[in-house]
Amino acid sequence: MSADIATNRKAGRDFHILEKYEAGLELKGTEVKSIRAGKVNISDAFARVENNQIFLYGCNIQPWQTAGEWYNHAEKRPRRLLLHKSEILKLANATHVKGCTLPLLRMYWKDRRVKVEIGVGKGKTHADQRHDLKEKVELREAAREMSRFNQR
Repeated sequence: MSADIATNRKAGRDFHILEKYEAGLELKGTEVKSIRAGKVNISDAFARVENNQIFLYGCNIQPWQTAGEWYNHAEKRPRRLLLHKSEILKLANATHVKGCTLPLLRMYWKDRRVKVEIGVGKGKTHADQRHDLKEKVELREAAREMSRFNQR
């Protein structure tokens, strides 16, 4: 069973998600404590392939309050993602396609470990975003009409 820590709803709005990958996250002890306390923000987080490794950028994990300055971590430091080499090569090839990026979709617990879900995303145009909003409104209105019909 996996419990969500944080989800990135902005990624679903701004990107067409083509593929999803689960990755481990290399963390320090004070970072895990801050994550347990819910002091994490992943709205601007993304991954980048560098030297056959994948690093997570823009993930904001607040410093742990009671730890000393020596033991604490930097808020937005790059964190290494743990993936198999074949997955890293697939993601590296995917990012070479024009318009593709690796947004962080969610962070969650899996067997007492912090895992992240990254996706291969292709940017949506403004027209695509308007189309998605229109579809959502139509589905909501249809559900409303169905509930009215079933109440009779």
